[in-house]
Amino acid sequence: MNVLWFLLIGVLAGWLAGVLVKGGGFGLVGDLVIGVIGALIGGLFFSGLAGAVGGGLLGSLVVATLGAVVLLVVLRVLKRA
Repeated sequence: MNVLWFLLIGVLAGWLAGVLVKGGGFGLVGDLVIGVIGALIGGLFFSGLAGAVGGGLLGSLVVATLGAVVLLVVLRVLKRA
């Protein structure tokens, strides 16, 4: 069940990241995949700050969205180069 929540939060984070970071994108499906990968990256980066960000569903969504935004920005910069 935890994997299902992780995927759902990642998909939602990817959509939010696609909305927040406008420009030449990877499309809806690409942004959703980036969201799932960004959720993993955000979880790794912010694992020590769980108390500062907040736990639960909202905290997980914030961390996943931040990870997805960072990954999306990096990939878009690399795509332009």
